[in-house]
Amino acid sequence: MTRLESKHTTKLGVEMLVADPPRWLQKKRIGLLVNQASTDSFFTHSRDLIYDAFPEQLTCLFTPQHGFFCEKQDNMIESDHMTDPVTGLPVFSLYGETRRPTKAMFEHLDVLIVDLIDVGTRVYTFMSTLAYCLEAAASWGKQVVVLDRPNPVGGELVEGNLVDKDLRSFVGLYPVPMRHGLTFGELGLLFNEHFGIGADYKVVKMKGWQRRMIFPETGLPWLFPSPNMPGPLSAMVYPGQVIWEGTNVSEGRGTTLPFELFGSPYINTRALLDALDPAATEGCSLRPLVFLPTSNKWANKNCFGFQLHVSDCQRFRPYRTSLCLLQAIMKLYPEDFAFKTPPYEYEFEKLPLDLILGSKNVRESIERGTDIVELEQSWLGDLQEYDAIRRKYFLYED
Repeated sequence: MTRLESKHTTKLGVEMLVADPPRWLQKKRIGLLVNQASTDSFFTHSRDLIYDAFPEQLTCLFTPQHGFFCEKQDNMIESDHMTDPVTGLPVFSLYGETRRPTKAMFEHLDVLIVDLIDVGTRVYTFMSTLAYCLEAAASWGKQVVVLDRPNPVGGELVEGNLVDKDLRSFVGLYPVPMRHGLTFGELGLLFNEHFGIGADYKVVKMKGWQRRMIFPETGLPWLFPSPNMPGPLSAMVYPGQVIWEGTNVSEGRGTTLPFELFGSPYINTRALLDALDPAATEGCSLRPLVFLPTSNKWANKNCFGFQLHVSDCQRFRPYRTSLCLLQAIMKLYPEDFAFKTPPYEYEFEKLPLDLILGSKNVRESIERGTDIVELEQSWLGDLQEYDAIRRKYFLYED
């Protein structure tokens, strides 16, 4: 049985590339944007696959936030440039002294190949790194190629408001919703074509992936793309649970279940459940518990909160669920609840929660007590317009 005849339902872009190396890559100097999770379905790293498939063409590596080994735990924890211990090639950090590739970096390459796991959520910064690489490639006459991978939360559903113009940031460069419903390769097409970057851009498609698939249906092993994304359920709840990063509620960092757990010392779980809109728990269950973070918010203090159990991925709306929880906590604990203060992802003045939500109005509406389902209706037109636009860049159908 060959690798491409294995039991895995989905064949990754990197597997398709090395199985049939394209002529358009011959004699090109290759740079590779990856981290430790960039492997094929048999755990062979993309660096090694490309180094072998294109002898003497790989010239340098790049890494996104969290570093090559995903060892950097938190936001704004930078990684340095380094030398790859396996190949001896230079490794350029795109989350250190700069988040944009420099002209000097791109002088090493003709083609930048990108093989990263995205998790389907707008604030996950790998997509901003891709956009910056496309901008650099357009400026300096280089090509960008994405080796496509599954969107772990599926490619059908979209959710959330679009990012307001005055809140564009590294966690929201373009007006896309929190749950964007595209693969990484499709995101690149949206950025490059719809938002007018205009780089020379290609996608090496997967084989066997369908839009309805959530990650367990792909047959692929999960590899954590960042330190606090340990499993596919973390990714499923992340489009909502990430909002706690903008508050003093723990999002579960410093535990073994980040984003699946949330809470704080001041929460009464029974009171919170009683205060919740029933819409908050559609497709999921909130199991009360106590957890003790070993780092980050409330380190070494008992936090009273919940574990989020998703029972129906089609009905579950992570953004709605977490907004309902946020509103209830703000109402119940006005003296204890607090917004995180700047900086957040290199923004030093704007409120972190506004950057995460992509809208000051959404935050203010929640503070006023606006019903969350009613609030969703206020951005439905924008979301439908986005949905129509994203469909132009679909590379996969069911």
